[in-house]
Parts: sequence; C-alpha cells; structure tokens
Amino acid sequence: MSQRPEPAVRRPRKKRRTAAPVAAPARLAAPDPALRAPGHGWRTVAAKELADHVLSVRFLVLVVILGLAAAGAVYTAAGAIREVASSATGAPSLFLRLFTVAPDQFPPFVGLVGFLGPLLGIAFGFDGVNGERSEGTLPRLLAQPIHRDDVINGKFVAGLVAIGLIITAVTLVVAGIGVLQLGIVPPPGDIIRLLVWVVLAIAYVGFWLAFALLCSVVLRRAATSALVAIGIWIVLTLFAALLVGIIAGFLAPSPADATTDQQVANLSLQQDLARLSPNRLFEEATAAVLDPTVRTVGIVLPEQTDRAVGSLLPLEQSLLVIWPQIVILIAVTALAFALGYVSFMRQEVRA
Repeated sequence: MSQRPEPAVRRPRKKRRTAAPVAAPARLAAPDPALRAPGHGWRTVAAKELADHVLSVRFLVLVVILGLAAAGAVYTAAGAIREVASSATGAPSLFLRLFTVAPDQFPPFVGLVGFLGPLLGIAFGFDGVNGERSEGTLPRLLAQPIHRDDVINGKFVAGLVAIGLIITAVTLVVAGIGVLQLGIVPPPGDIIRLLVWVVLAIAYVGFWLAFALLCSVVLRRAATSALVAIGIWIVLTLFAALLVGIIAGFLAPSPADATTDQQVANLSLQQDLARLSPNRLFEEATAAVLDPTVRTVGIVLPEQTDRAVGSLLPLEQSLLVIWPQIVILIAVTALAFALGYVSFMRQEVRA
C-alpha cells in the first residue's frame, strides 16, 4: 500500500505591521472676512496702527508738551487782553485773538502749532515702514490677505487721525481756558472759523507726516529718516527767511537808493520764494481765517491801503483770499505721499 503524503505544515502568517494613523494637519484659521473684502484692508491696518499710537508713550509725551505750551500761550494772551479790556470792548472776533495775540513772554498759539506741529507728523511717520522692516514684521504683514498698498495707506490714515486727535484736543483745552479767563462765549462765526483753522492745521501737519513716511520708505534706518526729516524741518522753518533774502537779493537786487519798482520786485520775489515753505503757507492761511479784517496776504502798497474798506470779511471771502495757499498745501502733501506710495510699491521685501 502506498503511503499517503503527510499534510504540509502551515506556517503561521506574520502579522503585517500597520502604520500608526497620521494625524490630519491642523487647518489654518480662516482669515478675517474683513481682510478679504475689497477696500477693507487699509481700515484694519489703520485701526491697529491707531491703537499703537494712542497707547504709546510717544503720544502722551507729545500731548503733554503741546498742551502745556499752548496753555501757557493762551493764559498770557488772556492776561494781556484783560489788561486792555476797556479799549478791547466791542472789538471784532475778540475770542479769536486768544489764538493770534503774541505777548512778550510767549509766542501765539497758532505760532506754536506752526513751529511744533511738524514734530507731530515726523514723530508718527519716521519709522512707519523701516521700523517694520528692522523688526522683521514687514514680510509677515504683507503675507496677510490684504493688498500691498493697504499697508502704507493704513499707516498714513492712522497717523493723520492721531494728529487730528491731538490738535483738536489741545484746541478745545485752549478755548476752554480762554473762556474761563475772559468770561465771554464765542459767537457761532468765531467757532466756525476756529473749526476751519483746525482742518488747516491737520492738513499742514499731514504734509510732514507724508514726508516722514517717504523718508521711512526710502531710508532703511529709522534714526536716519528721523534726522533727515528734522533737518528739512529746521531748514524750512528757521533758516527759510535768511535763504530767501539772500536769493532774492541776488536775483532782484534792491540797493539803498532803489526805486519803488525795484523794491516791489524784490519783495514779490521774496514772497514767492517764501511760499515754497509749508510753514509760510500755513501762516498766511491762518492770518486770513482767524482775522476777518485781513483782506489780502500779499504785498499791500500805500495807495491800496487807503482804498481798503474797513468792513469785516465773511468766511467765504476769507477762504477765497487764501484759496491758492490751501490748494498748494494739499498738493504738496499729495505729492509727498505719492512719492512714498510709489517707492513702497516698487520695493522688494524679503523674509
């Protein structure tokens, strides 16, 4: 008999090693719908920058310095007006003289704003872009779902709002001190003129904000941009009159025995050159807005003074007198911001 083959021994199967389940990658948080909405990116940037400005020590220091200087100027001006109260009774726009009267100890309030106001714009703009670049936050900021121009637009708007808050608050404090010192309530016409002046002051300081932003875009270091902006401010504010006199004396000389035509030509050239400075444009606009008796900001000849009418100008006529100054001031602000905008859009930002 043939033997049956033994059944094959089955080897136990090796268990297959199953890989551990891989955790699904965490989903990134969905971006804020306000950032994806068209035209809303600059608002988010502006809100963040404005919060940083208002909560910073820089903002508090600037408010205290400008507020103390303005309060001192108006306090001394109110004292000078009280001393001549008998002769000043019935004078037109007496309340507005608080802001334009210049006692011996202090410059007027509008003079302080014209001199110290540029520091506000420079302080809020000199490190707007290069500060982000030096801290390494600019690439992360541009990686957000916003357009690139929203960054510089938001920074400019935030700085302008912060400047407006400071100027408005200081003006209200000064007006309150003046009311308490003089005991008079300003008429509606003076209040409207004061509000118009506040808008002019914000536009004037806005130029220096735009110029400081331009320096922060072009220059890599914040300290360098601050020095350049402050240097230009000093030249245009302190040494502008000296430079204008030298250039006008060379181009249109006016010797001691000069004729009337030569003197007028020299003065006209000095005035045109001086208007290249935003500070001079602001001074001329301030003079016409806060003083309704001002009928012109140009050169007035003696025969023109004799023909001048002594009535007060309404606000509309005062704005017509300084309309060129307002247009030039807004134009140079737009030009400075446009240069910074184009430079920022063309720059390469590396992580």
